[in-house]
Amino acid sequence: MPDWIHHPCPPLDRASEAAALARQGELTKPPGALGRLEQLAVRLAAQQGRLKPRVERVCITVFAADHGIAARGVSAFPQAVTAEMVRNFARGGAAINVLARQLGATLEVVNLGTVTPIGPLAQVVDATIAPGCGDIGLGPAMQVPQFAAALQAGRAAVERALAAGTELFIAGEMGIGNTTAAAALGAALLDLPAAALVGPGTGLDADGVVHKCRLIEGALALHASARDPLEQLRRLSGFELAALTGAYLHAAQRGLPVLVDGFICSVAALAAVRIQPAVSDWLHLSHASAEPGHAAICTALGLTPLLDLGLRLGEGSGAALALPLLRLACDLHGQMATFAEAQVSDRQPV
Repeated sequence: MPDWIHHPCPPLDRASEAAALARQGELTKPPGALGRLEQLAVRLAAQQGRLKPRVERVCITVFAADHGIAARGVSAFPQAVTAEMVRNFARGGAAINVLARQLGATLEVVNLGTVTPIGPLAQVVDATIAPGCGDIGLGPAMQVPQFAAALQAGRAAVERALAAGTELFIAGEMGIGNTTAAAALGAALLDLPAAALVGPGTGLDADGVVHKCRLIEGALALHASARDPLEQLRRLSGFELAALTGAYLHAAQRGLPVLVDGFICSVAALAAVRIQPAVSDWLHLSHASAEPGHAAICTALGLTPLLDLGLRLGEGSGAALALPLLRLACDLHGQMATFAEAQVSDRQPV
């Protein structure tokens, strides 16, 4: 495995955190009256090392790839949709395109390998590894060189974001069959049965969910000897999940805050945290996914999602929707007057 995976993450700036917490106590409001918005501002101050954090420059990267197990009917959509959606991203027609435009965020798509060939497209980075990963029910998702390439694709995306001056990184994914891979990886990381994490994904009916669960159980049995999180990631995930994990690892190593999307991205974040526990200091969870396994992943991460809107789209869409909350938290923290500045009487000691 590449040496960079094990590079340490910087500690949070506790002095900035303390100063931000003190400022919250001086603003013209009762202590704690803005609830989690106050906590967000203080956490961002600790991550960014400044009293008044900001998240105006945001990069969204969507990693796309196909999965071998998709050929066995684990999705309500055909596998060709992965490549078709990459083209839709390039044309600006997907939900994440709309959200990125409205938010003024930079959006790039990284193609790691689709079954249907995709030619050169604007706004799409060609990082093709193979036309989809292996079937996790028959063998490992990735051979070692493929795994290293997928991790590196995530690292490279973070480097591009940093070069553009981004203050917050959002990753998304696209890949028919990837809720199956995410459920398998999540079950392995948490040592839970497949049924605890399996959901309908793109809209499977009850019989489809049962079929999906059986396939995941078979994959877990096949790869039961893998106990190291890196090896679990290599065997049970896929190109885009590995790229997500690489991105989260490297963002934390570079001190770049991350806003994590739903179920699939949260499983990748958990893999990153299991590889390097300090990664958790740099994460924010955007929303509670409608996928039933997401709650267990959030609990394992020790983080609480900001939104609960019944979302299950992917693409980074839930994280994009949560971004205005982070921006407003920063604005309130940085622009509200203090009691002294506003000449407003502070509360009396009890």
